[in-house]
Amino acid sequence: MAKKTNNDLRKDMANAIRALSIDAIDKANSGHPGMPLGMSDIAQVLWSDYLKHSPNNPKWINRDRFVLSNGHGSMLLYSLLHLTGYDLNIDEIKNFRQLHSKTPGHPESHLTDGVETTTGPLGQGLANAVGMAIAEKTLGSFYNKGISKIIDHNTYVFTGDGCLMEGISHEVCSLAGTLELNKLIVFYDDNGISIDGEVEGWFTDDTSKRFESYNWNVIRNVDGHSPEDLIEAIENALKSENKPTLICCKTKIGFGSPNKEGKESSHGAPLGNEETDLTKKNIGWNYGPFEIPDDIYAVWDNTKTGEEIENKWNKEFDEYKKNYPNEANELIRRFSSELPENWVRKSQEFIKSCNEQKDTIATRKASQNSIEAYAKILPEMLGGSADLAASNLTLWSGSKEIKEYKNGNYINYGVREFGMSAIMNGVSSHGGFIPYGGTFLTFCDYSKNAIRMSAIMGLRNIFVFTHDSIGLGEDGPTHQAIEQTNSLRDIPNNTVIRPCDTLETAIAWKYAIENKSGPTCLILSRQNCKFQERSNEQIALINKGAYILKDSKKLDIILIASGSEVSIAIEAANKLEQKGIGTRVISMLSSEIFDKQSDEYKNAVLPSDIDKRISIEAGSTSFWHKYIGLNGKTIGINCFGESAPGGKLLEYFGFTSQNIVEHAEIILKEK
Repeated sequence: MAKKTNNDLRKDMANAIRALSIDAIDKANSGHPGMPLGMSDIAQVLWSDYLKHSPNNPKWINRDRFVLSNGHGSMLLYSLLHLTGYDLNIDEIKNFRQLHSKTPGHPESHLTDGVETTTGPLGQGLANAVGMAIAEKTLGSFYNKGISKIIDHNTYVFTGDGCLMEGISHEVCSLAGTLELNKLIVFYDDNGISIDGEVEGWFTDDTSKRFESYNWNVIRNVDGHSPEDLIEAIENALKSENKPTLICCKTKIGFGSPNKEGKESSHGAPLGNEETDLTKKNIGWNYGPFEIPDDIYAVWDNTKTGEEIENKWNKEFDEYKKNYPNEANELIRRFSSELPENWVRKSQEFIKSCNEQKDTIATRKASQNSIEAYAKILPEMLGGSADLAASNLTLWSGSKEIKEYKNGNYINYGVREFGMSAIMNGVSSHGGFIPYGGTFLTFCDYSKNAIRMSAIMGLRNIFVFTHDSIGLGEDGPTHQAIEQTNSLRDIPNNTVIRPCDTLETAIAWKYAIENKSGPTCLILSRQNCKFQERSNEQIALINKGAYILKDSKKLDIILIASGSEVSIAIEAANKLEQKGIGTRVISMLSSEIFDKQSDEYKNAVLPSDIDKRISIEAGSTSFWHKYIGLNGKTIGINCFGESAPGGKLLEYFGFTSQNIVEHAEIILKEK
């Protein structure tokens, strides 16, 4: 038997990916075979010759990151993880797209070792990769000392026409070029096909020129099925010193399928048993379903090589520890998502100072004060704003742009709300940072899907949303949030906090920083909010999401408010008590946190025998019925706002203590 040439071996390795992919998709009777068939040759070269990773330690700090932005081709990634030695056995491959499997329809980072980020909504994986590349370069500016480059890895991305058509790709790739992310290498699967057919009818951009205008290194017309072309392109990309690289790969979707190659029919449906058999025969794969020869497994297995690369780095890091013990310990702490030893003491000192100073300021300003206090303790805080820093107040005295890569901690995202949020997901997924980013609350709609992805992945992100209601005033209804807060509350695993004053804001920021299980959205006012007096017992209860701020011995009615409306509720309660009406005021800064409390606590705050309740929030009202019940009333706004000074608008729309009193008197008269 003739010895196989290197290219023969590469062909068999790539065909193993193809075979596993189409077998799994056929068994599931669901999936996307076209991309795995078309990109397997690219994957083989990248993963065999270049990708630095350790299957036995998927979280090794200095691994290269691989992002499958066109996540519908997930079987390509699962095949790679299985073949290279990750904890993903053949039974999981056979269980593709089934309940509770590690191989869901699109890659999910919290389910599957080796999946760096959850992808599927096109363009967002590419944006996440930009965040990872930012994290790598920024961390390197902190921790690389002299010849010790302990943070030194690449971010590789697979992307397709769909990702590049999505608007988010323009946002993030433009910024990536500006930030000179030279270790970001993107493989563009230029096959000319999307779900609806040949893209020339709706996608005629000159992609190469577009990316060259972004300040990218563009490598054109690479044969995506030629190992020689791919190797030459990757070598070129690795030489780039100040530009990210786009490798434009000409491929055939559904490669090898006699009847579906080059056609949209291969994109999103199983080939079927007959076409699968024909495809395997056509590509020279003579094995049964899910059958991989031992010699192919052996050549794919990366566990030993990965251990060797990781062990080499570990020795370098041991030497680094001797020379830079403080930096080494801090890096380990940051990647373990632990906070510094002095965090509890320092954060409590700041919270105490807020209670003593009793400032009446906008909660956006209180947020800036919190950032100022906490960022001094936490070098891992990486801030930013979508061109609204002066309004969001996300800057602090130690803010330093990352552009020069000299211990920077702040990103000027430009007017790119969606891009900012998805980049934050990538930064958080990479590790080593707690990212926060700001924009107006009404523009959270631009970011919503990235926030949703953050919640799915359970990422430690902090979204700062200011100008939270009609209270922002003259900019009018286009800028005045109405339904946005409630829409954020509807996202599972997303914590929304709307504090009422400086103290609640400081505690909200502390919660957000400590929250490791998902994103936190801080909803903040433009207008000043009166400081509320509290006992030590009440202060301790703020962490429970809702608490009794003012109470009466005799209890007739309960007022539930959040944010800037809490002070109005307090004023109304004082007037009601003068009328002999016993009133309780609850500050509900976070329903998500409150709902996690014990039934005993929730019943103590909202006793079931008091059904006369009013909610007060300058936003849409539908959310509040779960707390006020059938006999309650809502004071809110279910229409768009107006252009006028904020104070006049709040009065016009009924956010006054007198209006609350009148509602209370009406509800108390009802049976």
